[in-house]
Order: sequence, then C-alpha cells, then structure tokens
Amino acid sequence: MCLAIPGQILEIIDPATHLAKVDIGGVRRNVNVGLLDETPEGIDVGDWVLIHVGFALSKVDEDEAAATLSLLESMGEAFEDELEQLRESNIS
Repeated sequence: MCLAIPGQILEIIDPATHLAKVDIGGVRRNVNVGLLDETPEGIDVGDWVLIHVGFALSKVDEDEAAATLSLLESMGEAFEDELEQLRESNIS
C-alpha cells in the first residue's frame, strides 16, 4: 500500500535541487519539495506537508497532519510497513 504521510520540514537542504529534510513519524528523510516551492504560500522550516514516494504533494496545517497521523497509526501494520519502506529508502 502506498500512503501519503504527513511530515514536518526540519530544514531546507538544497534550494537549487528542491530538497528538504523532513521528519515522517520519527523517520528523517530527504524529500523533494519542488512541487510546493513555487506555490504562492511557499514552504518553510516547521511546515507540514503530505509526502508520497519521496515528493511533498501539498502543504497541510498542523491539526490536519496530527489527525491524519492518528488515522494512519490506527491502521497498524500497513502504516508500520510504510514507515519501514521510508527507513530503507534514501533520496540524496
């Protein structure tokens, strides 16, 4: 199963290549934020985004991120599998 998981931007690693370090359920990974860089509101450290296959797809507020994480955690094994795939992946 592939899920869009909320993550919080910890740092903008490389603006030229649109890479940011994001915390996703305790897993820290580089993700591409290029789809959001040119939106009117942009992105910044501390923002919450929905991430799918290494790309930030949309910006969400903290309440929506918390509610989504809670729902995903209630899925049990499917959510744990998704986090394990994140741990094993690497975008650099």
